[in-house]
Amino acid sequence: MDKTDIKKTHKALYGAPVGEFTIVEVPALGYFMIDGAGDPNTAPEYKAAVEALYAASYTLKFMSKDALKRDYVVPPLEGLWWAENMADFTARRKDRWSWTMMIVVPDFIERSMAERAIAKAIEKKGLPALSNLRFERLDEERAVQTLHIGSYDHEGPILKRLHEEFLPANGLTEAGHHHEIYLGDPRKTPAEKLRTILRQPVRTAV
Repeated sequence: MDKTDIKKTHKALYGAPVGEFTIVEVPALGYFMIDGAGDPNTAPEYKAAVEALYAASYTLKFMSKDALKRDYVVPPLEGLWWAENMADFTARRKDRWSWTMMIVVPDFIERSMAERAIAKAIEKKGLPALSNLRFERLDEERAVQTLHIGSYDHEGPILKRLHEEFLPANGLTEAGHHHEIYLGDPRKTPAEKLRTILRQPVRTAV
């Protein structure tokens, strides 16, 4: 049985030069999503949200293998991040952040199966956060992204350069929440070696 890997089928979305900005066209993708707020390092709500995402994603993976005879690599964890005052975001005042954590659902999976996977995970896993999970499509269209290598806490300077230099210089403005894709596992990878795609949906500035 072949195994699909979205990081290979959509290479441009999961790769970028370090410290440089590239413009990408992002297709509409389906995701398992869950919302929350607070410091991801300390908020129990965040840990529960991530656990629920993986529970549903692996439930769906095995449903796909059984019902569709199609296997896939569970995609990496992703997150949309924002704050009422974006200065709180670039200054890393994480207790003031809001977030939507997400994992892609492959294109060959229909909404009905994704929603059945959530229900099945609720039944089998008993995780309270699963009741807050949803399937939703996200269409970011045009975006600017870069690859950050290092601690999440060291993203501030590159984000400041993106928003204060690159976007104005190229006649662009923000058109959605800051988006991160986590290519490394912080439980197993030293902070200085973590690889994170930093993405900002954009539109032409008026």
